[in-house]
Amino acid sequence: MPSRLPLVPPNRRDFLQTAAATTAGLALGGTSLFAADETAKKDTPESLVKVLYDTLNEKQKKDVTFDWDHETTFEGKLRTHVENNWHIVDQTIDGDYYTKDQQHLIRQIFVGMINPEWVEKFDRQLKDDAGGFGKQQNIAIFGKPGEGKFELVITGRHMTMRCDGDSAEHVAFGGPIFYGHAAKAFNEKSGHPGNVFWHQAQAANNVYKILDGKQQKVALVKKSPVEQESGFQGPDAKFSGIKVGDLSDDQKEAVQDVLKTLIEPYRQSDRDEVVSCLGKYGGLDACHLSFYEDSDMGNDKVWDNWRLEGPSFVWYFRGKPHVHCWVNVADSHKVPWNAA
Repeated sequence: MPSRLPLVPPNRRDFLQTAAATTAGLALGGTSLFAADETAKKDTPESLVKVLYDTLNEKQKKDVTFDWDHETTFEGKLRTHVENNWHIVDQTIDGDYYTKDQQHLIRQIFVGMINPEWVEKFDRQLKDDAGGFGKQQNIAIFGKPGEGKFELVITGRHMTMRCDGDSAEHVAFGGPIFYGHAAKAFNEKSGHPGNVFWHQAQAANNVYKILDGKQQKVALVKKSPVEQESGFQGPDAKFSGIKVGDLSDDQKEAVQDVLKTLIEPYRQSDRDEVVSCLGKYGGLDACHLSFYEDSDMGNDKVWDNWRLEGPSFVWYFRGKPHVHCWVNVADSHKVPWNAA
């Protein structure tokens, strides 16, 4: 039996010291579940953000760089905003706005933020949804790299990603992120053929299958929540669905597999942050898993919409009519939610 991610990890220092060993313990069939991280190389995504920032001319800095807490009328604090399809600035990565060297740096930053085994999958999603990397994506830089807090944010259709070098306090991924995919059409068919993220829903549905009849009734919820409402409810909330802490050991193991599947696309440091944040409020044991009855596209009881949620953890997989995933993870439930 493969080793499990800790339901309640130790303190952050101890956890980070053992992260590499934990990852190695997740080996399946003689190969590691997670690929070796690119961050072991000299040039990390964060160091490349500094290089990129230093290459920007005055006009570019005026257009795409902002103070750390810059706010707008509609987005609020721009750095923390998240949507399923938005452009944080007007300038796209591709085209003639950035130099070829700058475009190469942006691509390196993006690749460094994800698991190397997922680069091709993200590229497939971007090609299907937006014509390819850089075609419809934008970047903005907050703060001044090398002079304190900073964060680079990438946005576009079905994408909000952040590179912050641990500048953003309390949050994993540098803040809330979004990913999605419409593989063949806006209205995908049952089973979501070609969708690079559908296996995550399959992992969650595997948990549902091994619940007994009474447990399934608790886990199954009539109506899907509004997808943009993914703020934290805190430790005193009454969550829908079934509590992971009430499951049997084999069922908890299956939920562990769901978590591993969810965080697998991202670099090791971000995966570590997610697990560390979870530990602040009791780990997965404190989370609830919900499946939504109104979103069964094939009437096959394979639930297209589902949600794993804890006091300061929300991972909402909305599979109907195509995949939207809202991710909000922190070590404090007091972190505000900023979405549209």
